[in-house]
Order: sequence, then C-alpha cells, then structure tokens
Amino acid sequence: MGFKLDVWDFITFAVILMCVVIFLIVLVLVLSLPGKIAIARDHPDADAVDLMGWLGFLGVVPWIQAFIWSFKPTTVIDVRYLPEQEQRHIADVIARLRGTKPAKPSSATETQSEEKD
Repeated sequence: MGFKLDVWDFITFAVILMCVVIFLIVLVLVLSLPGKIAIARDHPDADAVDLMGWLGFLGVVPWIQAFIWSFKPTTVIDVRYLPEQEQRHIADVIARLRGTKPAKPSSATETQSEEKD
C-alpha cells in the first residue's frame, strides 16, 4: 500500500464500524416503532401498520402516516362477521404478531356457533 498502518488507523476503522452498527440498530428501532405501538394498542390493522412502518424508509411520509395510524382508534365494521367473531379475529392476528398462541374461544361462543350451524 505504500504506507504502514498504525494503531490510530485501526482505532479509526473500529469507530467507523461502531458508528455503522449503531446507525443500523437505531434504524431498525425507528422503522419498527409504528408496528410495535399498533400491536401494543391492539390495533385492528396492526399488521398493515407494521408493514407500512417498515416500508416507510423509502420515503418519510409513509412512515409518518404509519406512526399516526398506530395511535388512531379504528372502528371495524364488517358485515361478513359478527362483532364477536371480528374481535376474536383481531385478537388472533395480534397474538400472531406478538408470537404467542391465539386464545381459545370460550365455551359459550362454541355453543352459539354450533346452534347456528
């Protein structure tokens, strides 16, 4: 190379590497923030908020929208499901995103669904 590397060069490389690692850690924490907030608040669209937060690095505006959306209370009205079934579905999605097992339906819910069939 034409010159000899000394201790200060290796310290410089170590500092640069440490800065890159810290930058990547902060980036991951910031990009996952809207999804974590939505999951913690049991948001019905938590998976969409999480995805929009991760893809928000392409532009600042989608990440800001995901961040605001994670705090916004959303009313879910879906005529395909009864409200109890929709709440159970949302709880299952939230459990999947948290990495836990979904809660089993109560016995009263099972008897109601059996009576309808």
